[in-house]
Amino acid sequence: MMKIAVILASTRPGRTGEAVARWVMDNAVTPGDADYELVDLDDHTLPDLDEPVPPAAGLYAAPHTLAWAEVVGRFDGYVFVTPEYNHSFPGKLKNALDRVWAEWNNKAAGFVSYGADGRVRAVEALRPVCATLRIADVGPAVALTARDDWDGFGGPFTPRDFQQQNLAGVLDAAVSWSTALSTIRNTSDRS
Repeated sequence: MMKIAVILASTRPGRTGEAVARWVMDNAVTPGDADYELVDLDDHTLPDLDEPVPPAAGLYAAPHTLAWAEVVGRFDGYVFVTPEYNHSFPGKLKNALDRVWAEWNNKAAGFVSYGADGRVRAVEALRPVCATLRIADVGPAVALTARDDWDGFGGPFTPRDFQQQNLAGVLDAAVSWSTALSTIRNTSDRS
């Protein structure tokens, strides 16, 4: 069974991302589909990249990097839950992605983005980063807007009905692609 991390990218106080991540987790419970685990970046101490050697070398030295490599490495795929900040995704997520290398390789990722307006730009900024890390990003994505998927700006999270179908598409694709890429991961492990 595939192990999929739902990575909550926002670490801002009062973040709305927690409600979004809970919604993803609540809808990711299809029996036999995959094992899902919430990975909250706020729970991990990841200072600005402080490794003396580029991560692609795999020679991690800092204890927090070694711990993060273990977290990232135990999953077959990911669903990134990210806000959009200034037409991109949070710096904390970029730092988490840049910190390790091989642990991301040959896995799949889906995206759930949210924001006041245009939230899809965070995903579009993430796609080339994922490609460079050899993460296959799936096409379906969920794009939530503060105006339409919350009960007014700052109100409770109330995603529109069709968002549930969008999320199902993201989860299905992330599991399917993670499963397909397991052959490559298993071959790479034996080399």
